[in-house]
Amino acid sequence: MLKKGSKLYSILTGSCPRCHEESMYVDKNPYHLSKLYTMHDNCSHCKLHYNIEPSFFYGAMYVSYGLTVAIGIAVFIITKVFIGLDLLQSFIAIIIALILLTPVTFRLARNIYINMFVHYKPTVIKKENND
Repeated sequence: MLKKGSKLYSILTGSCPRCHEESMYVDKNPYHLSKLYTMHDNCSHCKLHYNIEPSFFYGAMYVSYGLTVAIGIAVFIITKVFIGLDLLQSFIAIIIALILLTPVTFRLARNIYINMFVHYKPTVIKKENND
């Protein structure tokens, strides 16, 4: 399920969406907040330019919004229905979860967004290596 060639692999690992060989980020750990936004300009294997056009990743904000809503709903259902907390405690749990998961949500949103436009192409790598 989670192997090279799948969108899910690229999204969850933050690897290049075209070749899946290199991480798009300088630091793979999203909780190193000083390097959260720092990405490589190009993939060293397939030379894909990650910032496809100026302000390309602004569209990832819409994906991030969807992710945070999904996380909020999931935390609410878990805390209210399964754990049985009252409404105020559930909302506090949502706020805490969203704050703690902000770096992960940011990276996942970028990964999902670029994978909507760039597809896995292993043949590109083979052609470049044969030249």
